[in-house]
Amino acid sequence: MLMIQPQADQQTSLLDSIDSPADLRKLSPEELEILAYELRQRIIHTVSETGGHLAPCLGVVELTMALHFVFNTPKDKIIWDVGHQTYAHKLLTGRREKFHTLRQYQGISGFPKRSESPYDVVESGHSSTSISYGLGISSGKSLQNDNNKVIAVIGDGSMTAGLAFEGLNQAGHLDKDLIVILNDNEMSISPNVGAMSSFLNKKLTGKTARRLRDHIEDSLMSMSSVGENILSVLRKSEESLKAFFTPGMLFEALKFQYVGPIPGHKLDDLIETLENVKENSHGPVLVHVLTTKGKGYEPAEKNPGDYHGVGPFDIATGKAKSSGKSISYTEVFGNTLCRLAEKDKRITAITAAMPAGTGLIEFSEKFPDRFFDVGIAEQHAVTFAAGQAMEGMRPVVAVYSTFMQRALDQIIHDVCLPDLPVTFALDRGGVVGDDGPTHHGVFDLSFLRFIPNLTLMAPKDENELQQMLFTSVNHNGPVAIRYPRGAGQEIECEAPEHALEIAKGELLREGEDVLLLPVGNRVYPALEAAQGLEKLGVSAAVINPRFIKPLDNELISYWAKKTGRVVTVEDNVKKGGFGSAILQMLTELHINIPVRLLGYGNTFIEQGPQKTLWKNAGIDTAGIINGALEVMKQ
Repeated sequence: MLMIQPQADQQTSLLDSIDSPADLRKLSPEELEILAYELRQRIIHTVSETGGHLAPCLGVVELTMALHFVFNTPKDKIIWDVGHQTYAHKLLTGRREKFHTLRQYQGISGFPKRSESPYDVVESGHSSTSISYGLGISSGKSLQNDNNKVIAVIGDGSMTAGLAFEGLNQAGHLDKDLIVILNDNEMSISPNVGAMSSFLNKKLTGKTARRLRDHIEDSLMSMSSVGENILSVLRKSEESLKAFFTPGMLFEALKFQYVGPIPGHKLDDLIETLENVKENSHGPVLVHVLTTKGKGYEPAEKNPGDYHGVGPFDIATGKAKSSGKSISYTEVFGNTLCRLAEKDKRITAITAAMPAGTGLIEFSEKFPDRFFDVGIAEQHAVTFAAGQAMEGMRPVVAVYSTFMQRALDQIIHDVCLPDLPVTFALDRGGVVGDDGPTHHGVFDLSFLRFIPNLTLMAPKDENELQQMLFTSVNHNGPVAIRYPRGAGQEIECEAPEHALEIAKGELLREGEDVLLLPVGNRVYPALEAAQGLEKLGVSAAVINPRFIKPLDNELISYWAKKTGRVVTVEDNVKKGGFGSAILQMLTELHINIPVRLLGYGNTFIEQGPQKTLWKNAGIDTAGIINGALEVMKQ
């Protein structure tokens, strides 16, 4: 591709003249190439300051430009699967001047957001939804005689999820106009796994495939008339060529017209192909586009997994800017699981396309035969773990809290109903910061608390996380451990081989006036609040429940009656959460005292630093003090 470097002292740029896709469509081919370069530079510069999803956004710059160049957006609808690859899309659709606020508190989102722009069709933060969304939108348009196009952009990693195939299956059945762009970069967050990924990687435009095709043609031509006849048949049979050289036969079996694979960084090829599809296709069409994750920034191209989601970094070196943080809960989990697995051969680790994000890289290297990355398929991960547990293994399913929401039915029906010893390690429990409402893990205490047979725990620090993990893999039943994103408390960790007694909490501080009941990462702020209350003349007891389910009824009820007032604190929504459990327990024990619940209200929480979001919800130290003072008035 032509790559024109703007002069270093250039004060204006093409990008600064793009306020909407209508401006994009006025550019010449040469200007489009310059714009692609400028988009990449703006993305790299901004993400180096704010953090964000770098490699996936760099990989779709030309594809994004081509889509907005060819289609009449926003009347034509582009639906981005997952949505973490939409930075170029945001820059081209009127958010250029606000782009420096990317993922910042009260800034623009790192994902599509309907309230932010009419060009953002859906709120996509989880994978594999675009085809189902697109088919529904297309069906709705058809019923209203609306002929505008619907385009779903989905990555090959997202194709591992069952929801994507459910959408493909019905789309082929309904025969509605729907254009699916398969963005094939051989990666989701970590390298893709599974038979589907292997199938897609048989690429028509790859060097090996081209050489194989040329070799076959040369061989057949050398066979005189027989060879020529065979080659003639192959050339005339589009289905045969696609079946032999490409994954097109899979999608055509689902009644999609298959186009591709086509190179994803050649604007002229992309625009020509999309123009042909727009003008000449009817019914469902799949366009297979080959892209390079991290394109245009060498460190990201070499190590796209490391640059999928990044914090602020130095552009020249690609190295992360120092955060000064201690070891994270994720690292503690991964290290502890390795240590336990060395002694317990029953332990396996299962994740859904996120071995790095869940801290399982070391486990995968030390115990490759006991490590399973199932791809973006959380539902399958849970039921797969259930099968292992039936055979005497002790599987640990490590998934972000927000993604575990997808497997609720499997947790209930396939694990908890048969009471199987599966451990669910829920990383990113609570607010996660700059990724915003699609990624906050603030519902897990509520949607897990009601399930029979499930033991639910939350550690106050990294040492307790170790102990809970040891307890869970030795417990004869399902266990969920939820722990937060980020650094621990910088405490000295003991040996992890210490089992906690089920349903037993921990009295951390005695008091006479109010009982503070904080969960997990709210325990230390509650201890600080108790010290602050003491200066105000209020004596606060503090209990670390450890177990959200089952509760330590004896310990909690004793101190609730003794103090006469209770404040619960959780990094979770209040509805159905830990506070609700305490209210129910006190009611059942006929303890009628004032109770103040601190947590998140019945709303989706916006992006922002964790400390800011905790403060806004009143679950930081100052908020807990205020909550205690309010309940003291009752």
